[in-house]
Amino acid sequence: MKKKVYVYLLLAGGICLLSAYQFGRPGRVLPVGDSDPAGSKPKLEKVFSKINQEVLQNSRAYETLGEASQRIGHRLTGSSNGSRAEEYAHNLLRQYGFSEVRYAPFEVESWMRDTVTLAVVPNKSDNFRDVEVVALAHSPVDAHVSGELVDVGNGLEGDFAALKAKIKGKIVLVNIGLSSPTRGSRNLHRSEKTALAIQHGAIGVIMVNLVPGNVLLTGTASVTGKLIPIPSVCISMESGQEIRQWMQEEKNLHALIDMTNISRKIRARNVVATLKGSEYPDEKIIIGGHLDSWDLATGAIDNGLGSFSVLDIARTFKSLKLKPKRTIEFVMFMGEEQGLLGSKSLVEDMKSAGMLDKVRYVLNLDMTNDPNGINAFGRSEMVPFLTSIGETMKQVEPAFPNIMSNQADLHSDHQPFMMEGVPVVGLNGHLEKNALDCYHANCDRMNLVNKEQMKNTVRYSAMLLYAIADADDIPTRRMDDTRTRDYLIAQGLRTPLQISNEWRWKE
Repeated sequence: MKKKVYVYLLLAGGICLLSAYQFGRPGRVLPVGDSDPAGSKPKLEKVFSKINQEVLQNSRAYETLGEASQRIGHRLTGSSNGSRAEEYAHNLLRQYGFSEVRYAPFEVESWMRDTVTLAVVPNKSDNFRDVEVVALAHSPVDAHVSGELVDVGNGLEGDFAALKAKIKGKIVLVNIGLSSPTRGSRNLHRSEKTALAIQHGAIGVIMVNLVPGNVLLTGTASVTGKLIPIPSVCISMESGQEIRQWMQEEKNLHALIDMTNISRKIRARNVVATLKGSEYPDEKIIIGGHLDSWDLATGAIDNGLGSFSVLDIARTFKSLKLKPKRTIEFVMFMGEEQGLLGSKSLVEDMKSAGMLDKVRYVLNLDMTNDPNGINAFGRSEMVPFLTSIGETMKQVEPAFPNIMSNQADLHSDHQPFMMEGVPVVGLNGHLEKNALDCYHANCDRMNLVNKEQMKNTVRYSAMLLYAIADADDIPTRRMDDTRTRDYLIAQGLRTPLQISNEWRWKE
């Protein structure tokens, strides 16, 4: 799925600070800069210092990610590699001292690539060109299409609308990213662009990766995690430039896409380790990251960075014998890349059991690296609480800038929780360009991982997790359905959710 460099921390609530004071456990509403979220600032500083020292001296995040990358390779959901990754995480958590470690199985539509070719040819001509190409996930099991090429540019709603009369029965050429983006412009996910192409009657989609260096990118082209009716493929930036130049020179340029893929039902497993809370064991904090990856490389950045940081946070809590007030569940999600399948399964299980209200926060690490501050994710009522935690982190480690931001987003394992009224906050971070350029590509390997920056992810995330899990009072609760709708609209998420058929509200 699309990745912003965030740690996603989801809250099961949305009541303002004053409401939390009135209806939560007794507590104080504290101003920014003079707050004490855990109820004992000296205690929080002491625990943060211990976490800091433990991670800097004994972190195993980088080493275990390297070992798994070498021993397992990619971690594609539904593959034998994916199963070995699940077992690796399960055994590692046991090794770290967790007595409660379980598999949470779910059924998925497994998709695996087989063969694909792309040829571009002028109308009524034998002067064709073969183009290097990669199939996007959830394309049909068997597809053989030929049609005129139509360039839809960035593939946003307005781009498709402008060419509405020309797209039906054609193959569309679409950028994965935004060429010459304007300030405030919001891109769509590749699956949403594919959905728009299908809605407009296209018979195929050719995505152009805008990363130089002949980099081919994979990922799902389906908004539902199910097979789509038309083939969707990716070509390099250089190939896209050549095709667009040829389109200017020739009229009625055609493309031929031939592909075969494999799809079948399989069972995958989230891996869950539980640390019982000391005072409020029924209240749950979930920290997770998706363990699965695509199959073109080892997925060291996406999402080895996040998932193996979560495993090391679990190790840190056990090593220090930390016992926060609330229960913490450490979750390795599977199936994220194929449509947030593992997190959707977990949310549905909790809803069926009537337990979703018990989840106070969910912290999701997805391509998170070297955090520099907290993102309130559109929940302005949480800014004082989170700023206070960040300031305490900064006192323990002055290198932490504690930069606040406040914008929600989609397309990672926070989304199923957020759609059920669970507010989201996160840690902002950064990745070097060479790492970002290998997103979902065959160059996503261990050489891109910075060991010290990964340690920063572990220690800052562990501090934030502990502060929330051990707070005297959490100033928010899960939103009801109406407030969830209004929140998503205010965050500008209605349109992408409508495109992906996940907007359940009728206006």
